[in-house]
Amino acid sequence: MDEQQWDDTPIAAAARRAAQVSTGSLSLPKPDAPRTITIANQKGGVGKTTTSVNMAASLAYHGLKVLVIDLDPQGNASTALGVEHRTGTLSSYEVLIGEVSAAEAVQQSPANENLFCIPATIDLAGAEIELVSLVRREYRLADALHQEFLEEAGFDYVFVDCPPSLGLLTINAMTAVNEVMIPIQCEYYALEGVGQLLGNITMIRQHLNTQLHISAIILTMYDGRTKLSQQVVDEVSNQFGDVVLNNVIPRSVKVSEAPGFGQTVIDYDPGSRGALAYLDAAKELATRGDYQPHESTGPIGVSPDIAAQLNGPADEADAVDEESVEE
Repeated sequence: MDEQQWDDTPIAAAARRAAQVSTGSLSLPKPDAPRTITIANQKGGVGKTTTSVNMAASLAYHGLKVLVIDLDPQGNASTALGVEHRTGTLSSYEVLIGEVSAAEAVQQSPANENLFCIPATIDLAGAEIELVSLVRREYRLADALHQEFLEEAGFDYVFVDCPPSLGLLTINAMTAVNEVMIPIQCEYYALEGVGQLLGNITMIRQHLNTQLHISAIILTMYDGRTKLSQQVVDEVSNQFGDVVLNNVIPRSVKVSEAPGFGQTVIDYDPGSRGALAYLDAAKELATRGDYQPHESTGPIGVSPDIAAQLNGPADEADAVDEESVEE
């Protein structure tokens, strides 16, 4: 096999991508303002934490400064990012109850100088009960993540990893951000509970955070060998349109193994299928920007092209009305 043929093989392509990650030669443009994103789905086991840490790591390897806030008492995101989260560590719990500022609780991930984390400790397990009696209980995280903090720290992206529930911790996450990314697994009952999640996001938009919207849906645990996975992709795409990311995350042993070593899959095996899929998904999320909803789509974002189409007839009608008035 000559050298040119070797360069065109999938193995060579993966090796090149892994080398780009290792040498720090990847880059993406910074957003105009910090993008704040909650990864949410009350259904467990869909890849919320995996998506949070690997999207964050992918963007960090592209030269962007990223903060992950772990709001899950299990602390799995903190483990994957390699930060300290034993009892007594300053964490998201102390931030929520107002004992420390967000800046005091931030730790740098040892894997990447652009990646930071506010960890979760087991203390967070009781936070739901403690928050009930606090002033502005739904806005504790939002108050801590004020614009001045984000700008002074220079964060380009903030990801909030939620517990698999719709309690006060998740509500705090959703009042503190503008965007929601929903991971949906390519399995039976994939859309189970998504309707309830949409209802909750709509309620929060109406009563607590008018800026909240679904800017991305990411399909996880895709198995190209099964018809079921493709059926789920088709069903989700038909229901939610182009807010669904084109890059799907395959079922991958490396993605599952990485947290056991206190790493993201981007650090654990940057040439693996899972790592390359997350790198591509992060690039897609960054380059396409924030998909805002149209007034006819509720909380679900749409692409600029679809928004123009939805606005088109109304604009034409307005133009006709204006011509009639002039005549």
